[in-house]
Amino acid sequence: MKYTYFPGCCMTGDAPGYEQSIQAVCPTLGVELIKLDDWNCCGATAYSSIAELQSFCFSSRNLALAQKEGRDLVAACAACYTTLRKANSYFWEYPEVREKVSEALAAVGLTYDKRVNVRHLVEILTTQDGILKTLEDKVKVKLTGLRVASYHGCQLVRPKGGFDDPEYPHSLDLLVKAVGAEAVPFPLTSRCCGGSMTISRPEITLGHIYKLLRCAADNGAQCIIVACPVCQINLEAYQGKVNSKFKSNFNIPILYFPQLLGVALGFKPKELGINRNIISSKKILSPYVS
Repeated sequence: MKYTYFPGCCMTGDAPGYEQSIQAVCPTLGVELIKLDDWNCCGATAYSSIAELQSFCFSSRNLALAQKEGRDLVAACAACYTTLRKANSYFWEYPEVREKVSEALAAVGLTYDKRVNVRHLVEILTTQDGILKTLEDKVKVKLTGLRVASYHGCQLVRPKGGFDDPEYPHSLDLLVKAVGAEAVPFPLTSRCCGGSMTISRPEITLGHIYKLLRCAADNGAQCIIVACPVCQINLEAYQGKVNSKFKSNFNIPILYFPQLLGVALGFKPKELGINRNIISSKKILSPYVS
């Protein structure tokens, strides 16, 4: 199954482990990701809150390029997914937006006149016919006994109309169970981690992160899996500051979901970029890697 792949800025800069594990796991599952040629930054969620129309133009350029390929456009970053999906929705639902964006596209020799389906990689792996079964069949090392908290975050499942329930999502749990691990209860799975407010309002973000880590720890999680580079950085890189502020002692590995799948599929941790993560997962993964 072939898809046009939008890597986005984070995947090529801040989240190399995510990208590395995707490129290892997807071919094994029969998912061919063909990188969108000449892609540009989607504009991100922060930009759309400041200059919405300009953000739509940024994203719509990618949609126009993807239209030429004739395939669904897949993103692995939850923020990219949300931003592209929002631009796509506004382009088709609001004639005044479509007119202005089309004018901007025409200035660079592009047109967007056939709707491209924007999807997240998690959606592909959990809803596309046969892929979840392929994952189960190709597991080489069942992750029996590993307790995992699935953190969907706020952008992967919102707004309504996506591929999972916006309040009680379960897609990542399906992947966890497919590789034999235990998906622990995680009531805060769709709560925001604070996002980019880590820079502007760290006191707010640290409170969000503490609640998420506390919830995971209280429910017995040995690690947390994510589908967003910003979520991963916040939950992992700021555990030290959270511990200092709240007098806690969290040391919970934060893995990208394809890193977890890759271990079960028999890949070495280095092949999945797990060595690039800040908090070591060597102890919890040692029973499953040789």
